[in-house]
Amino acid sequence: MWRMGLACAVAIVATGCGGAVPSDALPLRQVGQLDLPGAAGRFDYMSLDAGSGLLWLAHMGAGAVVEVDIRSHRVVRTISDLPDVHGVLAIPQRRRTYATATGRNQLAAIDSETGAIVWTTPTGDYPDGLAYDSRRAAVWTTDQRAGTETVVDADTGTFRGTVSLGGEVGNVVYDADADRMVVAVQGKGDLAVIDPATLAVTDRIPVPGCAGPHGQALDAADQLMFVGCEDNARLVTVDLTHRNVVDENSVGETPDVLVYDASAQRLYVAAESGWVNLLEQRAGHTTAVGSRHLAAGAHTVAVDPQSHHSFFPLPKGPVLLEFEPSK
Repeated sequence: MWRMGLACAVAIVATGCGGAVPSDALPLRQVGQLDLPGAAGRFDYMSLDAGSGLLWLAHMGAGAVVEVDIRSHRVVRTISDLPDVHGVLAIPQRRRTYATATGRNQLAAIDSETGAIVWTTPTGDYPDGLAYDSRRAAVWTTDQRAGTETVVDADTGTFRGTVSLGGEVGNVVYDADADRMVVAVQGKGDLAVIDPATLAVTDRIPVPGCAGPHGQALDAADQLMFVGCEDNARLVTVDLTHRNVVDENSVGETPDVLVYDASAQRLYVAAESGWVNLLEQRAGHTTAVGSRHLAAGAHTVAVDPQSHHSFFPLPKGPVLLEFEPSK
């Protein structure tokens, strides 16, 4: 069921959360709430196909991917048999959505039009986030516990290679402008730069002040990587061109999913503690706009680059909350 929200700022507030974070209200206004299928359970990553308005959610607790039409405000379908699903990534030009079935150490390809699982292929231990190399039609999975990246053909699922990074890994991002993969390596405390053509690690960028780099979001135009630091509730902004940290900000405890709205130059940081931080990037520097404890389980976010609406799935219900910018 879709329910319109009241014209008020974020209203779901809890207390007793760990971590010292700013208490300024988020400049967001709730505009809707959609009931999601399945029992209450954790959600992980989401992926929005902005062209079609289809949002794909990894309902980790249900072992399923849920497809939602954010324009008609309805659940389209649920794709099951994806145990402990973490990552999800929609690639509309291939008519595929990819998901990591972490419970089986597999990558699954879903036909975006029918919802059928087309193929599955093995990964390393504990596949988590995903990235897509559009030049080579390759899907990369972050194998968190194995400390590797598994590279797979996007059409056939054929194994293309493994990259070992020497420690537990966080998110992977494809920088199309520079034609490189960037991986947050928690076990090394740095960002690994990989040549996707040769699968060779070509650089390691240190991230001082960042304990446990995990989540990432790329500002391609300015060649900035925003990195969430799981172990010390920080966000660092890394200048990839000059290989240095240019800003450091406080965020909620255990930051997880980061999303950058490029046209608005706004960064959303959703934390395991339920805190959400909003920051702006101006002239290469990142400044805080606001923060709030949204709700328990509000550790993942998606943003529509056209409307600038943001979406947060919550395990209690479960429900999908929708917000618009209030300023």
